[in-house]
Amino acid sequence: MEGNDELRLGVIGCGGFGLFALQHFVQVPGVQLVGMAGTHREAALAAAKRFGVPDIEDVERLVARSDVDLVYIATPPFLHHPQAMAALQAGKHVICEKPLALTIAQADEMIETAHRQDRLLLANLMQRYNPLADAVARLIETQALGQLLHAYFENYAADEGLPAEHWFWDREKSGGIFVEHGVHFFDLFASWLGAGQVVAAQASCRLPAKAEDRSRCEDQVQCTVQYKDGVLVNFYHGFHQPGRLDRQELRLIFERGDVTLFEWVPARVRVHALADEAATRALCELFPTARLDVTQVYAPQDRACRGRHQVIDAYQMIELTDGEQRPKMHRYGDLLRELLADQIAWIRDRHHPRRLTEQHSRDALALAIAADSLAQRGGET
Repeated sequence: MEGNDELRLGVIGCGGFGLFALQHFVQVPGVQLVGMAGTHREAALAAAKRFGVPDIEDVERLVARSDVDLVYIATPPFLHHPQAMAALQAGKHVICEKPLALTIAQADEMIETAHRQDRLLLANLMQRYNPLADAVARLIETQALGQLLHAYFENYAADEGLPAEHWFWDREKSGGIFVEHGVHFFDLFASWLGAGQVVAAQASCRLPAKAEDRSRCEDQVQCTVQYKDGVLVNFYHGFHQPGRLDRQELRLIFERGDVTLFEWVPARVRVHALADEAATRALCELFPTARLDVTQVYAPQDRACRGRHQVIDAYQMIELTDGEQRPKMHRYGDLLRELLADQIAWIRDRHHPRRLTEQHSRDALALAIAADSLAQRGGET
Protein backbone atom coordinates (compact mmCIF):
# COMPACT_ATOMS: atom_id res chain seq x y z
CA MET A 1 0.00 0.00 0.00
CA GLU A 2 1.44 3.35 -1.03
CA GLY A 3 0.16 6.89 -0.93
CA ASN A 4 -3.61 6.94 -1.19
CA ASP A 5 -3.92 3.42 -2.60
CA GLU A 6 -6.59 1.14 -1.22
CA LEU A 7 -5.75 -0.79 1.90
CA ARG A 8 -6.38 -4.47 1.20
CA LEU A 9 -7.62 -6.29 4.27
CA GLY A 10 -7.40 -9.95 5.17
CA VAL A 11 -9.11 -11.36 8.24
CA ILE A 12 -8.24 -14.39 10.34
CA GLY A 13 -11.14 -15.77 12.34
CA CYS A 14 -14.61 -14.47 11.73
CA GLY A 15 -17.07 -15.46 14.42
CA GLY A 16 -19.76 -13.16 15.80
CA PHE A 17 -17.50 -10.28 16.77
CA GLY A 18 -15.19 -10.61 13.79
CA LEU A 19 -18.20 -10.20 11.52
CA PHE A 20 -19.40 -7.17 13.49
CA ALA A 21 -16.01 -5.47 13.27
CA LEU A 22 -15.59 -6.22 9.58
CA GLN A 23 -18.92 -4.60 8.78
CA HIS A 24 -17.48 -1.37 10.16
CA PHE A 25 -13.91 -1.71 8.91
CA VAL A 26 -15.06 -2.02 5.30
CA GLN A 27 -17.00 1.24 5.65
CA VAL A 28 -13.75 3.16 6.17
CA PRO A 29 -12.88 4.89 2.88
CA GLY A 30 -10.10 3.13 0.99
CA VAL A 31 -10.52 -0.28 2.67
CA GLN A 32 -11.21 -3.40 0.62
CA LEU A 33 -11.69 -6.88 2.08
CA VAL A 34 -9.77 -9.31 -0.13
CA GLY A 35 -9.39 -12.53 1.86
CA MET A 36 -10.50 -14.55 4.85
CA ALA A 37 -9.03 -17.40 6.86
CA GLY A 38 -11.19 -19.18 9.41
CA THR A 39 -10.81 -21.44 12.40
CA HIS A 40 -14.58 -21.70 13.04
CA ARG A 41 -15.87 -23.07 9.79
CA GLU A 42 -19.59 -22.41 10.18
CA ALA A 43 -19.15 -18.78 11.25
CA ALA A 44 -16.43 -18.19 8.66
CA LEU A 45 -18.56 -19.52 5.83
CA ALA A 46 -21.47 -17.32 6.90
CA ALA A 47 -19.18 -14.27 6.97
CA ALA A 48 -17.71 -15.16 3.58
CA LYS A 49 -21.21 -15.25 2.13
CA ARG A 50 -21.97 -11.88 3.73
CA PHE A 51 -18.94 -10.24 2.07
CA GLY A 52 -18.80 -12.25 -1.13
CA VAL A 53 -15.42 -13.82 -0.39
CA PRO A 54 -15.14 -16.93 -2.57
CA ASP A 55 -12.70 -19.01 -0.51
CA ILE A 56 -11.89 -19.57 3.17
CA GLU A 57 -8.14 -19.99 3.24
CA ASP A 58 -5.55 -21.43 5.59
CA VAL A 59 -3.78 -18.82 7.69
CA GLU A 60 -0.48 -19.57 5.96
CA ARG A 61 -1.97 -18.93 2.53
CA LEU A 62 -3.66 -15.71 3.58
CA VAL A 63 -0.58 -14.07 5.11
CA ALA A 64 1.51 -15.09 2.08
CA ARG A 65 -0.78 -13.31 -0.38
CA SER A 66 0.82 -10.32 -2.10
CA ASP A 67 -2.51 -8.50 -2.31
CA VAL A 68 -3.02 -8.37 1.49
CA ASP A 69 -1.71 -5.25 3.24
CA LEU A 70 -3.24 -5.57 6.70
CA VAL A 71 -4.34 -8.65 8.63
CA TYR A 72 -7.10 -8.35 11.21
CA ILE A 73 -6.97 -11.21 13.74
CA ALA A 74 -10.24 -12.04 15.49
CA THR A 75 -9.37 -15.45 16.95
CA PRO A 76 -9.16 -16.47 20.64
CA PRO A 77 -6.25 -14.89 22.57
CA PHE A 78 -3.96 -17.94 22.58
CA LEU A 79 -3.73 -17.69 18.78
CA HIS A 80 -2.84 -13.99 18.62
CA HIS A 81 0.91 -14.43 19.04
CA PRO A 82 1.55 -17.18 16.44
CA GLN A 83 -0.84 -15.70 13.90
CA ALA A 84 0.43 -12.13 14.34
CA MET A 85 4.03 -13.30 14.09
CA ALA A 86 3.28 -15.12 10.85
CA ALA A 87 1.61 -12.02 9.39
CA LEU A 88 4.34 -9.63 10.55
CA GLN A 89 7.13 -11.85 9.24
CA ALA A 90 5.30 -11.89 5.90
CA GLY A 91 5.44 -8.09 5.88
CA LYS A 92 1.82 -7.40 6.80
CA HIS A 93 0.39 -4.80 9.13
CA VAL A 94 -1.56 -6.35 12.03
CA ILE A 95 -4.54 -5.38 14.16
CA CYS A 96 -5.68 -8.10 16.54
CA GLU A 97 -8.47 -8.36 19.03
CA LYS A 98 -7.58 -7.78 22.66
CA PRO A 99 -5.43 -8.82 24.36
CA LEU A 100 -2.31 -8.29 22.26
CA ALA A 101 -0.89 -11.59 23.55
CA LEU A 102 -1.00 -13.83 26.62
CA THR A 103 2.44 -12.94 28.01
CA ILE A 104 4.74 -9.93 28.04
CA ALA A 105 7.44 -11.99 26.34
CA GLN A 106 5.07 -12.73 23.46
CA ALA A 107 4.02 -9.08 23.21
CA ASP A 108 7.63 -7.89 23.18
CA GLU A 109 8.54 -10.35 20.43
CA MET A 110 5.60 -9.15 18.34
CA ILE A 111 6.47 -5.48 18.89
CA GLU A 112 10.15 -6.03 18.08
CA THR A 113 9.19 -7.80 14.86
CA ALA A 114 6.75 -5.03 13.90
CA HIS A 115 9.41 -2.37 14.46
CA ARG A 116 12.00 -4.31 12.49
CA GLN A 117 9.56 -4.76 9.61
CA ASP A 118 8.26 -1.18 9.91
CA ARG A 119 4.73 -2.50 10.25
CA LEU A 120 1.67 -1.60 12.28
CA LEU A 121 0.81 -3.70 15.31
CA LEU A 122 -1.80 -3.11 17.99
CA ALA A 123 -4.72 -4.59 19.86
CA ASN A 124 -8.25 -3.31 19.31
CA LEU A 125 -8.50 -1.09 22.41
CA MET A 126 -10.94 1.29 20.81
CA GLN A 127 -12.12 3.02 24.03
CA ARG A 128 -9.57 5.81 23.47
CA TYR A 129 -11.62 7.00 20.47
CA ASN A 130 -14.81 7.60 22.47
CA PRO A 131 -15.81 11.30 22.60
CA LEU A 132 -17.16 10.75 26.11
CA ALA A 133 -13.70 9.55 27.14
CA ASP A 134 -12.25 12.74 25.67
CA ALA A 135 -14.69 14.83 27.71
CA VAL A 136 -13.74 12.99 30.91
CA ALA A 137 -10.04 13.53 30.15
CA ARG A 138 -10.62 17.27 29.81
CA LEU A 139 -12.70 17.30 33.01
CA ILE A 140 -9.85 15.69 34.94
CA GLU A 141 -7.33 18.09 33.41
CA THR A 142 -9.33 21.30 33.94
CA GLN A 143 -10.52 20.28 37.43
CA ALA A 144 -13.91 21.86 36.76
CA LEU A 145 -15.22 19.66 39.59
CA GLY A 146 -12.02 19.78 41.60
CA GLN A 147 -9.56 16.94 41.94
CA LEU A 148 -10.37 13.37 41.00
CA LEU A 149 -10.49 11.38 44.25
CA HIS A 150 -11.64 7.87 43.38
CA ALA A 151 -13.24 5.80 40.63
CA TYR A 152 -14.68 2.37 40.00
CA PHE A 153 -15.74 0.22 37.09
CA GLU A 154 -18.33 -2.51 37.67
CA ASN A 155 -18.96 -5.03 34.90
CA TYR A 156 -21.89 -7.38 35.46
CA ALA A 157 -21.48 -9.30 32.24
CA ALA A 158 -23.58 -12.03 30.66
CA ASP A 159 -22.35 -15.60 30.42
CA GLU A 160 -25.41 -16.73 28.46
CA GLY A 161 -23.33 -17.14 25.29
CA LEU A 162 -20.39 -18.75 27.08
CA PRO A 163 -21.15 -22.46 27.64
CA ALA A 164 -18.96 -24.44 30.02
CA GLU A 165 -16.81 -25.77 27.17
CA HIS A 166 -16.12 -22.31 25.69
CA TRP A 167 -12.47 -21.26 25.42
CA PHE A 168 -13.25 -18.18 27.55
CA TRP A 169 -13.17 -20.30 30.73
CA ASP A 170 -9.89 -21.97 29.81
CA ARG A 171 -7.11 -19.80 31.23
CA GLU A 172 -4.58 -21.40 28.90
CA LYS A 173 -6.55 -20.04 25.96
CA SER A 174 -8.01 -16.79 27.30
CA GLY A 175 -5.49 -15.67 29.91
CA GLY A 176 -8.31 -15.19 32.44
CA ILE A 177 -10.85 -12.38 32.76
CA PHE A 178 -8.39 -9.57 33.52
CA VAL A 179 -6.34 -10.39 30.43
CA GLU A 180 -9.15 -11.31 28.05
CA HIS A 181 -11.52 -8.47 28.97
CA GLY A 182 -10.04 -6.15 31.59
CA VAL A 183 -7.41 -4.69 29.25
CA HIS A 184 -10.08 -2.40 27.73
CA PHE A 185 -10.62 -0.58 30.99
CA PHE A 186 -7.02 -0.58 32.16
CA ASP A 187 -6.19 1.21 28.90
CA LEU A 188 -9.10 3.63 29.27
CA PHE A 189 -7.93 4.72 32.72
CA ALA A 190 -4.34 4.90 31.51
CA SER A 191 -5.51 7.39 28.87
CA TRP A 192 -6.87 9.54 31.71
CA LEU A 193 -4.37 9.02 34.52
CA GLY A 194 -1.20 7.50 33.07
CA ALA A 195 0.49 4.40 34.45
CA GLY A 196 -0.97 2.62 37.46
CA GLN A 197 0.14 -0.04 39.92
CA VAL A 198 -1.99 -2.97 41.06
CA VAL A 199 -2.13 -2.93 44.88
CA ALA A 200 -4.80 -5.58 45.53
CA ALA A 201 -6.57 -8.26 43.50
CA GLN A 202 -8.89 -11.19 44.13
CA ALA A 203 -10.65 -13.86 42.12
CA SER A 204 -13.44 -16.31 42.90
CA CYS A 205 -14.95 -19.39 41.28
CA ARG A 206 -18.59 -20.37 41.12
CA LEU A 207 -19.78 -23.38 43.03
CA PRO A 208 -20.30 -26.41 40.79
CA ALA A 209 -23.87 -27.31 39.88
CA LYS A 210 -23.14 -30.88 40.94
CA ALA A 211 -21.05 -31.80 43.96
CA GLU A 212 -19.06 -34.34 41.93
CA ASP A 213 -18.07 -31.69 39.37
CA ARG A 214 -14.44 -30.77 40.10
CA SER A 215 -14.03 -28.29 37.25
CA ARG A 216 -12.94 -24.77 38.21
CA CYS A 217 -14.87 -21.86 36.69
CA GLU A 218 -13.37 -18.52 37.65
CA ASP A 219 -16.14 -16.03 36.91
CA GLN A 220 -15.43 -13.04 39.19
CA VAL A 221 -12.30 -10.92 39.55
CA GLN A 222 -11.59 -7.56 41.10
CA CYS A 223 -8.57 -5.39 41.73
CA THR A 224 -7.50 -1.98 42.99
CA VAL A 225 -5.05 0.10 40.96
CA GLN A 226 -3.27 3.15 42.34
CA TYR A 227 -2.59 6.04 39.96
CA LYS A 228 -0.82 9.37 40.28
CA ASP A 229 -1.67 11.56 43.27
CA GLY A 230 -2.77 8.43 45.13
CA VAL A 231 -6.03 7.99 43.20
CA LEU A 232 -7.41 4.49 43.82
CA VAL A 233 -9.58 2.84 41.17
CA ASN A 234 -11.53 -0.37 41.73
CA PHE A 235 -12.20 -2.74 38.82
CA TYR A 236 -14.76 -5.56 39.06
CA HIS A 237 -15.62 -8.07 36.35
CA GLY A 238 -18.22 -10.78 36.85
CA PHE A 239 -19.46 -13.05 34.07
CA HIS A 240 -22.61 -14.51 35.59
CA GLN A 241 -25.69 -12.65 34.31
CA PRO A 242 -28.45 -13.50 31.82
CA GLY A 243 -27.93 -11.52 28.64
CA ARG A 244 -30.86 -9.22 29.30
CA LEU A 245 -29.29 -8.15 32.62
CA ASP A 246 -25.83 -7.45 31.21
CA ARG A 247 -24.83 -3.99 32.48
CA GLN A 248 -21.79 -1.86 33.30
CA GLU A 249 -21.17 1.32 35.24
CA LEU A 250 -18.06 3.48 35.51
CA ARG A 251 -18.07 6.28 38.08
CA LEU A 252 -15.49 8.95 38.84
CA ILE A 253 -15.74 10.84 42.14
CA PHE A 254 -14.48 14.43 42.27
CA GLU A 255 -14.40 16.97 45.08
CA ARG A 256 -17.61 18.65 43.93
CA GLY A 257 -19.51 15.93 42.13
CA ASP A 258 -19.34 12.71 40.16
CA VAL A 259 -19.50 11.48 36.57
CA THR A 260 -21.12 8.17 35.66
CA LEU A 261 -20.64 6.41 32.33
CA PHE A 262 -22.96 3.56 31.40
CA GLU A 263 -22.33 0.43 29.29
CA TRP A 264 -18.98 -1.22 28.60
CA VAL A 265 -18.70 0.92 25.50
CA PRO A 266 -19.85 4.13 27.21
CA ALA A 267 -22.65 5.73 25.26
CA ARG A 268 -24.47 7.52 28.11
CA VAL A 269 -23.18 9.91 30.76
CA ARG A 270 -24.62 11.55 33.86
CA VAL A 271 -22.89 14.39 35.72
CA HIS A 272 -24.09 15.23 39.24
CA ALA A 273 -22.44 18.29 40.74
CA LEU A 274 -22.39 21.30 43.00
CA ALA A 275 -21.40 24.14 40.71
CA ASP A 276 -20.97 27.88 40.70
CA GLU A 277 -21.59 29.89 37.55
CA ALA A 278 -18.10 29.29 36.10
CA ALA A 279 -18.19 25.53 36.76
CA THR A 280 -21.66 25.23 35.23
CA ARG A 281 -20.42 26.93 32.09
CA ALA A 282 -17.30 24.73 31.96
CA LEU A 283 -19.37 21.54 32.30
CA CYS A 284 -21.77 22.62 29.55
CA GLU A 285 -18.78 23.27 27.28
CA LEU A 286 -17.27 19.85 28.08
CA PHE A 287 -20.59 18.09 27.36
CA PRO A 288 -22.09 20.42 24.70
CA THR A 289 -24.99 18.15 23.69
CA ALA A 290 -26.00 17.24 27.25
CA ARG A 291 -29.30 18.26 28.82
CA LEU A 292 -28.85 20.48 31.90
CA ASP A 293 -31.29 20.09 34.77
CA VAL A 294 -31.10 22.28 37.86
CA THR A 295 -32.04 20.33 40.99
CA GLN A 296 -31.71 23.22 43.42
CA VAL A 297 -30.57 26.84 43.45
CA TYR A 298 -29.05 28.06 46.72
CA ALA A 299 -29.75 31.49 48.20
CA PRO A 300 -26.69 33.73 48.65
CA GLN A 301 -26.51 33.02 52.37
CA ASP A 302 -26.63 29.25 51.69
CA ARG A 303 -24.05 29.03 48.91
CA ALA A 304 -21.06 28.28 51.11
CA CYS A 305 -20.52 24.66 52.15
CA ARG A 306 -17.47 22.62 53.11
CA GLY A 307 -15.74 19.49 51.83
CA ARG A 308 -12.21 18.20 52.44
CA HIS A 309 -11.76 21.07 54.92
CA GLN A 310 -12.28 23.62 52.17
CA VAL A 311 -15.04 26.15 51.51
CA ILE A 312 -17.06 25.41 48.36
CA ASP A 313 -19.11 28.10 46.61
CA ALA A 314 -22.21 26.23 45.46
CA TYR A 315 -24.58 28.30 43.38
CA GLN A 316 -26.67 25.30 42.36
CA MET A 317 -27.00 21.52 42.30
CA ILE A 318 -27.14 20.32 38.70
CA GLU A 319 -27.35 17.21 36.55
CA LEU A 320 -26.19 16.86 32.97
CA THR A 321 -27.27 13.83 30.95
CA ASP A 322 -26.23 12.88 27.44
CA GLY A 323 -26.45 9.94 25.06
CA GLU A 324 -29.88 8.65 26.00
CA GLN A 325 -30.77 8.06 22.33
CA ARG A 326 -27.42 6.61 21.21
CA PRO A 327 -27.41 2.77 21.23
CA LYS A 328 -24.26 1.18 22.57
CA MET A 329 -23.61 -0.91 19.47
CA HIS A 330 -23.89 2.13 17.22
CA ARG A 331 -21.28 3.91 19.32
CA TYR A 332 -19.13 0.77 19.17
CA GLY A 333 -19.22 0.87 15.38
CA ASP A 334 -18.18 4.53 15.42
CA LEU A 335 -15.11 3.68 17.52
CA LEU A 336 -14.06 0.82 15.27
CA ARG A 337 -14.17 3.04 12.21
CA GLU A 338 -12.26 5.81 14.01
CA LEU A 339 -9.58 3.37 15.13
CA LEU A 340 -8.97 1.96 11.67
CA ALA A 341 -8.97 5.37 10.00
CA ASP A 342 -6.37 6.59 12.52
CA GLN A 343 -4.12 3.58 11.93
CA ILE A 344 -4.42 3.86 8.13
CA ALA A 345 -3.30 7.48 8.40
CA TRP A 346 -0.12 6.24 10.13
CA ILE A 347 0.43 3.54 7.51
CA ARG A 348 0.32 6.24 4.85
CA ASP A 349 2.38 8.76 6.85
CA ARG A 350 4.67 7.57 9.66
CA HIS A 351 4.63 11.09 11.12
CA HIS A 352 0.90 10.83 11.88
CA PRO A 353 0.38 10.84 15.69
CA ARG A 354 -1.77 7.83 16.48
CA ARG A 355 -4.16 7.87 19.44
CA LEU A 356 -3.56 4.15 20.06
CA THR A 357 -0.16 2.48 19.72
CA GLU A 358 1.49 -0.87 20.32
CA GLN A 359 2.89 0.49 23.60
CA HIS A 360 -0.62 1.16 24.89
CA SER A 361 -1.54 -2.42 23.99
CA ARG A 362 1.50 -3.75 25.85
CA ASP A 363 0.95 -1.56 28.92
CA ALA A 364 -2.68 -2.65 29.29
CA LEU A 365 -1.60 -6.30 29.00
CA ALA A 366 1.13 -5.81 31.62
CA LEU A 367 -1.32 -4.34 34.12
CA ALA A 368 -3.82 -7.14 33.43
CA ILE A 369 -1.15 -9.80 33.96
CA ALA A 370 -0.08 -8.11 37.21
CA ALA A 371 -3.69 -8.09 38.45
CA ASP A 372 -4.22 -11.70 37.44
CA SER A 373 -0.98 -12.86 39.04
CA LEU A 374 -1.84 -11.15 42.33
CA ALA A 375 -5.39 -12.51 42.27
CA GLN A 376 -4.13 -16.05 41.77
CA ARG A 377 -1.96 -15.59 44.87
CA GLY A 378 -5.03 -14.29 46.70
CA GLY A 379 -3.30 -11.36 48.34
CA GLU A 380 -2.19 -7.77 48.36
CA THR A 381 1.10 -6.11 47.49
